[in-house]
Formats: sequence, C-alpha cells, structure tokens
Amino acid sequence: MNQTLDSYEAVRSYLYGLKHRGALYGIDRMREFVAHLGHPELAYPVIHVAGTNGKGSTCAMLESIFRTAGYKTGLFTSPHLVHQGERVQVDRHMLTREDIVAYTRRLKPIAEAVEQAHPDHHPTFFEFMTGMAFLRFAEAAVDVGIIETGLGGRLDATNVVQPELSVITSISLDHTDILGDTIEAIASEKAGIIKPGKPVVMGLLPVEAEQVIEQVARDRGAPLHKVSEAFGADEGQFPLTGLPGDYQRHNAATATLAARILGDSFKLSEAQIREGLLRVNWAGRWERHNLKDRAIILDATHNPEGALHLEKNLQQLVRKTGKKPVILAGTLGLPRARALMPVVARYAREIHLLVPKQPRACSLEELRASLPSTFEGKVFESAVHELFPAPGTCAAGNPAETLVATGSIYLIGEIMEALYHEVPVGEQSLQD
Repeated sequence: MNQTLDSYEAVRSYLYGLKHRGALYGIDRMREFVAHLGHPELAYPVIHVAGTNGKGSTCAMLESIFRTAGYKTGLFTSPHLVHQGERVQVDRHMLTREDIVAYTRRLKPIAEAVEQAHPDHHPTFFEFMTGMAFLRFAEAAVDVGIIETGLGGRLDATNVVQPELSVITSISLDHTDILGDTIEAIASEKAGIIKPGKPVVMGLLPVEAEQVIEQVARDRGAPLHKVSEAFGADEGQFPLTGLPGDYQRHNAATATLAARILGDSFKLSEAQIREGLLRVNWAGRWERHNLKDRAIILDATHNPEGALHLEKNLQQLVRKTGKKPVILAGTLGLPRARALMPVVARYAREIHLLVPKQPRACSLEELRASLPSTFEGKVFESAVHELFPAPGTCAAGNPAETLVATGSIYLIGEIMEALYHEVPVGEQSLQD
C-alpha cells in the first residue's frame, strides 16, 4: 500500500483496508508487531480483562477506581460506539483524529516491515489499533493499562501482555463458530489470558466454566480469587455502582475484588474503590438520554446472557412506569435474534426492527421471524435515519412514551451518532 496519509480520510481508508489483511489465525503476527515497536506493552502494569459479558463495564469501573485514586490510566476497549478514538483513552480522553493520523503514519512503516519479514504477517485492523494503544499508553507514561480482549482470550491480539492481574468476568455461549459450542470450550479460550504465577479474578460463572478456570489456574500456578467467595450469593451485598442495572453490581463486585488484590501495590483504599464505582460512566448500557419530548434508553444487549439482563431491566421499567415501552431492536447473528426478540416481545407495546450497518447483521425478515407469534402489538420495519431524522428527535411511538433501543452495540452506536451529530461521523465501517 503506497497511500499518502495526508488526511484523516486517507488514514480511515488505509485502516479500513487492514480489515482484509492477516490471513493466518493466531497471535504470532502480534508478537512480531510489538517486538518491532519495542514492546511498549511492557512499559506499565496491565490488568487484562476477558469475558462474554461485562468486560467493558468492568474495565470502565477499574479505570474509574484507579483514576479516582490519582493514577494516570490507559483504557483500551472495543468496539467503539461513534468515534474510533474511543478505543484508546488516557484518563478517559480519547484519541483525536489528529492523534490517529500521527500514530498511523508512524505505525504504517513498522507494519510493512513486519510484512516484509513474513508476507502473511501484516497486522490486521484490530492488531494495528492494539499496537497503537500500547504505544500511546507507554508514551503517556500511564500508571496502569486496563486492556479488554477483543474476542476470546487465548489467541486474542491483546494476549501479548504480561499482566499484573487477569480478570474473567463471565462465560456464556457466544461466538460459538470461533470459540467453540460448549461452555467448557469457551471457558478454555477465555482462560488463555491466565499467566503463570499471576493472580486471576473470576466473576460469577457457570459451574462448568468455573471448573475449567480453576484447572487452568492450578496448572499455571496462578492464585485464583472468586467473586462468589469474596461476596457470597446475596446480590444485595454486592458493591453499588453508578451504572444502572442489577447485573452491573456483579461487575462492580468483580472490579472491587480486582482492585483489592492490587490494593497493596497501588495503595487503593476501600473509600477510593467505592467512590470510583459510583463515579464510573460507560455509554450504551441501560443509559438514559433525554430527547425533546421524552426519554430513550440505550442498552447494548448483544447475546443470550445479555438478553436475560435486559429482561430484568424491562421488568423494572414497566413496573416503575406502569406502561410498556416502544422498543427499537436489531442484532447480529440469528442465535442472538432468537434470544433477544422474545424478550422484546414480552415487554413492548410496539416494536421497530432495525438492521445494523454490519455484514453479519440480521435481516428484517430474520428479526421478524424470531418474534413469537403471540405478540399482538404493531411491528414496523424501520431504518435509523428514518426514526432519527434530526438530532434529539425520534419518530417512533408517541410523545411522552419511553423508548428503549436494544440489541447490537453497533446499532446503539448508530443511534447515538444520529442523536448527537447533524453530520454523520462515518466511523461505523471501522469496526472489528
């Protein structure tokens, strides 16, 4: 690629092209990339977080705890909602477009050098962004880097780190075509982030997953700390957090246990942990936004386990308001639609079906077919630009009704972009 990276548009085009690179599966390519970068991922302590659900929220909680305690933080998560720079944040300040241009110009020749040594080893888009995060955190001299895996754990690009602590938030069936079609197989992939002799925190997992994590931890001499042992089974005793939803208290317990384990080396107090949990913000997780004539709740519910959490939140919403909401829904993959749509149907007055702008998105026909035949409300086939014709407005339902948008995190990002940007940001294509 002999592209001149003289503008953000050119950089965006270059990065989009990387989505089709990297024919070989595994992390050998990433190991070469960070070696060429001088191993920036080793320049600061790392907390490495994997899990089917809750890993982004747990990362945000940990970041808030450490920043509340006065530490400079690096936060790497994916995917982004609206802006690509959301993936790489220092003290919750995301990369600007100018930053991304500058880092891409620096990293491009290094990526090409890796490819020259091994033709199949040019970094993919996700690997390129991971390398950018590692370098950014090293140059910002962060006190701690909180790194979320992209997919799985064992072969994820982020698994080149040598963490002070590994965290596994939850295990359920998702990405079964890549990670395996049993809880045990998926747990084994997530357990790949456990490093010899380094402590690991385990959230509330199914028994089959617990057994896998316990065995890997024993084999690697990694001290294992369980949320179930630290906090018991009574959710009412779990820590409080500023993020709404009962399930976020599970994530708060996981983050609290992780912070306590690192508390001696980082001098974290219980008061700082509590304050950090209450101050946390993490967009798109049962998040209320005020429109011109009503409220909309945005909630990324991207797999069957997430659908269970959604059901609890919808139950509480209907109980509180005395009315069923208008629900906007769309997701990726038929198994996810089959888990999501029956929950939506139980609590919606009417449903608007939406197709996220992603290759694996469920079609309108698939979404409709996933609805139970017993649903008696109206079902509309819609598009984001039709439902959100201008910032702060939504054409679905009636004034004063509560709206809930749920399903794919990519859909939530599209809606947020429509709600707050007159001109589209146009970074949904940069997802991986």
